[in-house]
Amino acid sequence: QVQLVESGGGLVQAGGSLRLSCAASLRTFSSHAMGWFRQAPGKEREFVAVISRTGTYTNYVDSVKGRFTISRDNAKNTVNLQMNSLKPEDTAVYYCGAKFSTRDAAYYLSRRDYDYWGQGTQVTVSS
Repeated sequence: QVQLVESGGGLVQAGGSLRLSCAASLRTFSSHAMGWFRQAPGKEREFVAVISRTGTYTNYVDSVKGRFTISRDNAKNTVNLQMNSLKPEDTAVYYCGAKFSTRDAAYYLSRRDYDYWGQGTQVTVSS
């Protein structure tokens, strides 16, 4: 059974930093692109960042470019999201997703692209 478990969320003041982690029980982790999405109350789940199978390629939503960095460790089956200069509008539940991919690509921007999801971790940024 595939499990994705997010951790690292919490309450932080505006301008602060958090590092989210996602541990995956995927036997073929290195064959999956990994993405981070977020969902604020009353809104749809939106794309935040994605990283290709090898980590060579990444993609970000414009609102987080220059502030967030996605990375992965295929030896440990983990993907991370370093979030700096956090803003109140970053407040949301953050979800990790896994997408089986035959290509080393980072163009999976839709939640419908993903095969597996974690349960999410809450990030709250106070002003």
